[in-house]
Amino acid sequence: MVDQVKEFLRGAVELERTDRGYLPHRLPAWARAQTPDPQLAMVEAQPSGVRLALRTTATVIELDTLPTKLVHAGFPARPEGMYDLLVDGELTTQLVARGGNTVTVDMSTGTSTFAAGPVVTLRFDDLPTGDKTVEIWLPHNERTELVALRPNAPATPAPSRLAAFLDDAATPAPADDRVVVAGGRAVWLHHGSSISQGSNAISPSAIWPALAAAQSGAELFNLGLSGGALLDPFTARTLRDLPADVISVKIGINLVNADLMRLRAFTPAVHGFLDTVREGHPDTPLLVVSPIFCPIHEDIPGPGAFDLAALREGRIAFQAVPEPAAAPADKPDGRLTLRLIRDELARIVEQRAAADPHLHYLNGLDLYGEPDHAELPLPDRLHPDPATHRRIAARFAKHLAPLIPDLG
Repeated sequence: MVDQVKEFLRGAVELERTDRGYLPHRLPAWARAQTPDPQLAMVEAQPSGVRLALRTTATVIELDTLPTKLVHAGFPARPEGMYDLLVDGELTTQLVARGGNTVTVDMSTGTSTFAAGPVVTLRFDDLPTGDKTVEIWLPHNERTELVALRPNAPATPAPSRLAAFLDDAATPAPADDRVVVAGGRAVWLHHGSSISQGSNAISPSAIWPALAAAQSGAELFNLGLSGGALLDPFTARTLRDLPADVISVKIGINLVNADLMRLRAFTPAVHGFLDTVREGHPDTPLLVVSPIFCPIHEDIPGPGAFDLAALREGRIAFQAVPEPAAAPADKPDGRLTLRLIRDELARIVEQRAAADPHLHYLNGLDLYGEPDHAELPLPDRLHPDPATHRRIAARFAKHLAPLIPDLG
């Protein structure tokens, strides 16, 4: 059932045929060609939010997969990717693929070595009898190539309004051509940073966007890109071209910790990003979300970096390491902080909403603020822990649910 993998896949833009399997992508090839950033190339191929969804009476399903595990020499080991199996929306089984390829990165030299490994067979057994919807959520933090899927009974694609765009064409088809109108839930298209991709979450179905989608009754397409929420024009065009019933864009933290731009560039970049999304979705509810609370960057600009002292202790932590100020304190130079970004995003949305009644703003502090940090501090000073993913999801779902249209 190799070729049918395409029919079952949800949350991917393309499925690239490799010499050993199929590699899901969350950005199309034309977009990937517009940036040389190796970080973005890595994370867009980590299938956060991507899952196989099928209707079947099978009681056993085998998935052959080829993970590529990333190792940073001298750093604490990264959590291995998890595969979550859900039956009719309920998590029943979690498996880890032991094996596959390994990429070892030497942070001191910037070099990397690749070691090929074997395909891994994951066996999900003891599924309940009878017809059911089965979803296999792929790792949010680990590249994986799909090799084969073998249920022990016939299977058909689960009903969905989101028919994954999985051809190899360089130019996307119109969004309407990729919407299956018969059955399925409203499609929620989300873009954000590593927090949205799921950093520090315990498993792929437990990242906050996946939890929020389940709680609000939406079908998720996750364009959370670790380190890659940078107002890139190709990301805006990807959002423009994908089908969606509701859209959210979470903007801020990557722009600060990359020290990418100043306020003068930020404001028109946000306008341009939203203009592009609106070209494909002129009336779709669009929620602009500002950053959650993060003490290291609330009032201190970027860039951000690993805390070397923490690494020597075997811990991963981040810190702000801004360059010396380029202007006197009484003459700000426009360097971005989270507080400045929240204020500017609120102003931009208020300005645009006068002519765009379907545009909305959500302050990230309403999802996770300073009181939440006192109770549930960010373990690495940047990313939420599993409990905080659950809290953010529950709060976000309350804002998302009213924006989801009634599909009848």
